[in-house]
Amino acid sequence: MYEIKATQELKKIMRNYFQSLAQEGKKIAWCTSVGPAELLRSFGFEVYFPENHGALLGATRTAMEYIPESAKYGYSNHVCSYTTSDIGAFLKGNTPLLKQYGLKSIPKPDLIVYNTNQCREVQDWFSFFAKQFDCPIAGIHPPRYVDEVTKEEITLVIDQHKRIIPLCEKVSGNKFNIDRFRETLRLSKEATMLWQTVLKTAMATPAPISFFDGVIHMGPIVIMRGTQQAKDYYVRLLEELSDNLNNKTGIVANEKCRIFWEGMPIWGRLRMLSDLFTENNAVVVASTYCSSWIFNDFDESDPFESSALAYTKIFINRSEKAKMKMLTNWLNEYRCDGILFHDTKTCFNNSNAKFGMPQRLKAETGIPFLVVEGDLCDLRFFSEGQSITKIETFIEQIESSKVHA
Repeated sequence: MYEIKATQELKKIMRNYFQSLAQEGKKIAWCTSVGPAELLRSFGFEVYFPENHGALLGATRTAMEYIPESAKYGYSNHVCSYTTSDIGAFLKGNTPLLKQYGLKSIPKPDLIVYNTNQCREVQDWFSFFAKQFDCPIAGIHPPRYVDEVTKEEITLVIDQHKRIIPLCEKVSGNKFNIDRFRETLRLSKEATMLWQTVLKTAMATPAPISFFDGVIHMGPIVIMRGTQQAKDYYVRLLEELSDNLNNKTGIVANEKCRIFWEGMPIWGRLRMLSDLFTENNAVVVASTYCSSWIFNDFDESDPFESSALAYTKIFINRSEKAKMKMLTNWLNEYRCDGILFHDTKTCFNNSNAKFGMPQRLKAETGIPFLVVEGDLCDLRFFSEGQSITKIETFIEQIESSKVHA
């Protein structure tokens, strides 16, 4: 069975990261996953990402124990299930961090910062915790659904970043240091470029990494951006994958079908889905999700403008025109035979199958699509049997079309 050996090292550095959040005397800043982590780290904050906790709740299949608790508190079951499972776990006083990393609770924030480049829900989600912990909170609100990002739009976002600085100084007790900010951004840039190269190894056949591996190995680029540890990990991972490329070792030896995954992971069914594709000699070689943490625009010589640009240009925050162009490029780069759209029921902002995009993309590229209904964490929205049938039929149709071609 194909195995990425660096996974063992990944477990160690993830454990070290979480245990560092529990150390006495550390100032903790909460941040959205595509928020200004580099700026926060430049003040000496340890940075915690609630979305990562939401993903953990989904992956451990404990989310369903907690979503009803947030519903009692007034949160709709149609709200982002990261939000509802995370709030529900807090209300019940539970966390999978205890079993996974030995933490008795989520870390208490000294400061909370969010960026609505992903969605509106993070503002409500993080505001809930700001009230619970009586903690200062600050938000960045960039223009949404942008086509080509303009200078005026970036100036607006830069100003919002800079307005956070006095609050960071007050809470951390440290004055802003532009050189420290440059350094954290430099480390982020180096790590994110390594991460991009890791993902691009899947352009080869056989692919040495899949989407299902990627959502695990993306941990450091999400929660440890701006650190040497993240960079060092991707150097190690890339070495292994490069060796596998040279040895022509991949996930599936007889790779017959290459699929692109558009949308969020179904955290509670990662293993089942990974096995399903492998058993059908198919590989999910690329995704919009894993590519969300590639920030080519980071530039330490102009940290404010470049980070504002990078965090505003992310896929989820773009117009359909921009998304269609990005998807077409990815489909061509990775030589994809088909694209699977995950229609995520509680993540409206990152579901692109609702308004005809799959049909328009097929008309433009000729690449067939499949829509699978599901969710990040709430498995009530996912029919396993129906999805298996749809995916296997989709793969068969692609293989059949190749034979006839």
